[in-house]
Amino acid sequence: MSYSKYRTLVFDCDGVVLDSNRCKTDAFYQATLPYGEAAAQAMVDYHRANGGISRYTKFARFLEEIVPQHAAGADGPDLDGLLENYASEVRQGLMQCQVAPGLQALREETPDARWLIVSGGDQNELRDVFAERGLSELFDGGIFGSPDTKDEILARELDTRLIREPALFLGDSKYDHEAASAAGFDFVFLSGWTEVPEWEEWVASNQITTHENLAEFGRG
Repeated sequence: MSYSKYRTLVFDCDGVVLDSNRCKTDAFYQATLPYGEAAAQAMVDYHRANGGISRYTKFARFLEEIVPQHAAGADGPDLDGLLENYASEVRQGLMQCQVAPGLQALREETPDARWLIVSGGDQNELRDVFAERGLSELFDGGIFGSPDTKDEILARELDTRLIREPALFLGDSKYDHEAASAAGFDFVFLSGWTEVPEWEEWVASNQITTHENLAEFGRG
């Protein structure tokens, strides 16, 4: 695939720009562990099956469907407590995890393309982490995340014309593909850090272009 034709490149964060999927999975487990190991594992299973969806949605679903028999705040943290515990667990991982190989080289190869982060991660958290790690300047189109969904962000930024077409979304989850398709963008799946189970079968059945990472994508 030639990427030179795209006027906008949209990047997911976790598993695409940062090797942060594992630290977030661990943080979901630790945040919900007060409800017991079985509940925490159920949270991890749901998280892995629904990559790219915000923590707000995932924890709300946890309280409503995984542990509805418990009184949130009595048997374990309520929604605000879960979010706070998760954030404290995950920030250290975001600051220390590996940055995708080939990111800087790809930026140099696409000087005229606008770059955006569109993530399920917390927007304020992402902006702080990217600023502290010296990555913000690569994404001249901005860094966006939850509580807005990826669908909402893409629709809004298309409407404001921040996103210029043709556009390409680089992601590592099924939701990334769904959001890209709904917005009318091309999509590339990056497999190296994904947590999508049996992803090979999924990309083959959907005829999705796949690369291991940004460095491989940048080589065409």
